[in-house]
Amino acid sequence: MRKNSIKNTRINGEVQKVLSEIIRGEIKDPRIHPMTSVVTVEVAPDLKTCKAYISVLGDEEAQKDTLAGLKSAVGYIRRQLARELNLRNTPEITFIMDQSIAYGVNMSRLIDEVTRDLDTDMEEEE
Repeated sequence: MRKNSIKNTRINGEVQKVLSEIIRGEIKDPRIHPMTSVVTVEVAPDLKTCKAYISVLGDEEAQKDTLAGLKSAVGYIRRQLARELNLRNTPEITFIMDQSIAYGVNMSRLIDEVTRDLDTDMEEEE
């Protein structure tokens, strides 16, 4: 099975949906920040492993605490995932902090600063 096959894409979407529901509604760990979202999920073609990219709206400390809370609850999450999804194998989940949203916000801020500087330079020349 190719990595980007239709079946694998469908499995990725379904695992992402169920995983976000489990994290949002079923885990009661106080370390997990309430504004945690599952950005994307990559399930291996053999269904043995899964990389879940998560994003936390908060500071660095909240991100570390959330990652620690998710890693400690990985057994419970995997068991719930097995109950919800009818897959041959329930993948072993690895949580990875996704920095792309923060990176995009930072780049947007930098672009705004540059355009504001250009506007002030243009006004000074006139």
